[in-house]
Formats: sequence, structure tokens, C-alpha cells
Amino acid sequence: MQTLATVIGTFSAPEGQSGLPRPQSEQLKLVAGHGIVGDKFARKDLNQTVMIVGKTAYDIAAKGGVKIDPGSLGENILIDGDPHQLSVGTRLHVGSAIIELTEACTLCNHLSVFDRRLPKLVRHDRGVYCRIIVGGTVEVGDTVSIESRMSA
Repeated sequence: MQTLATVIGTFSAPEGQSGLPRPQSEQLKLVAGHGIVGDKFARKDLNQTVMIVGKTAYDIAAKGGVKIDPGSLGENILIDGDPHQLSVGTRLHVGSAIIELTEACTLCNHLSVFDRRLPKLVRHDRGVYCRIIVGGTVEVGDTVSIESRMSA
């Protein structure tokens, strides 16, 4: 397996809580066919149960004059690499779980709660959605490796 990145933050949206940034979690428990245990988006769109954002999105926002805290882009997993270099269908081994990229996040105007410029600044780098193939746990320091790569 080819190493892509390291997990530098884990976040979850607890049921009954709304808004951003998402609270940091010590560990995420991913369950195939369910989502992230305790997350308000579990059991909804299974192709969007996990969102990965690269630190590059935060760097782009900062260069554009918008300083935001981790979790502000709605991610579940923040990595020190760029998930946008991967194609839809690529499978990643993250912690003890395996997830598959399903789509890039689209422009989301609710990010303008931080700054009206933010949605356009990160529109091509916000993150990617994934579905859970094999459940497991994910925590800070875990390696993100390419399990299998889809050709572009």
C-alpha cells in the first residue's frame, strides 16, 4: 500500500448539535452501512458518511485572508495530504477502516458564516466524501494509505 498522509484531526457532528466548526473527537468509530457512531449524519446518505479534508484547504483559506479553526470545513477526518489528487472509487485504508471516495464536495454557501469569501476560496479543495467499506476506528496519528486506486 502507498502511504498518502497522516490523520491530523478527527471531528464528529453529534446528534442534536448544529453548526460549524464540528467538535473534535478523540476517535471515530466507522461502521459500514451505518456511518460514524454518534454522528448526526449516520444512516443518511451512505455515500457521504465520511468527509476527508486536506490541510491544504485551510492553507488556501489563510492565504485568502480567512483564518478558520480545524473542523470548520465540516470534515470528519483532517489529513496532512491532499485527497483531491485521488479519483472517485479509490479505496483508502485509514486507521483500521477502509473507505472509498465517492465524490468531491461541492461549493457550500453555509461556509460563509465564517467569511463570505470562504466558499469560493476552497471550492476546489474543500474535501471529498467517502463511504465506509470496512468498519474500524480512526484517530489522530493514523496513517492514510491507498488500498486500491481507480484510474482517472
